Amino acid sequence: MTSVHDFDVTAADGSTVSLADYAGKHLLIVNTASKCGLTPQYEGLEALYRELRGDGLEVLGFPCNQFLEQEPGTDDEIQEFCRTAYDVTFPVLSRVEVNGPGAAPLYGFLRAERPGDFGPKYGKFYEAISSIQPDAEPGDVRWNFTKFLVDPEGNVVKRYESPVPPEEILADLRTRL
Repeated sequence: MTSVHDFDVTAADGSTVSLADYAGKHLLIVNTASKCGLTPQYEGLEALYRELRGDGLEVLGFPCNQFLEQEPGTDDEIQEFCRTAYDVTFPVLSRVEVNGPGAAPLYGFLRAERPGDFGPKYGKFYEAISSIQPDAEPGDVRWNFTKFLVDPEGNVVKRYESPVPPEEILADLRTRL
């Protein structure tokens, strides 16, 4: 695989979604969770989506239950939560794993393309996550709400670690769109 556009993913309703359908658009791909301290990032992601969609940004949410089981619901329950709690209108797809042998192929590609910079600069968050995941592999997604920015050609151009809220990446997105 040479591009994000080479991957198919599963929608919450079980249908197949070709990421080639997003060619020509910037993608912000995010692993999400509904029972996490970072769950309010849904609000910021939705604001980005509403503000920048017309400029070519698409946000794709991938629920993940790998981090302290903070996304335990079914795909239907996750959809309902996103709609009612945060009025999410961007696509929230079927739940996936982002690390390990069961990781979705898309996430294996994203991690390989942008291994990340999760480290001490994130302070107490880094310390807490490192104590929870002492055996994490280099490049692993370390927590919910890690964001990958993909350019219109399907190249992974940037990774924003979990503690970086959507509001902090708005200026960066505006320069790229």
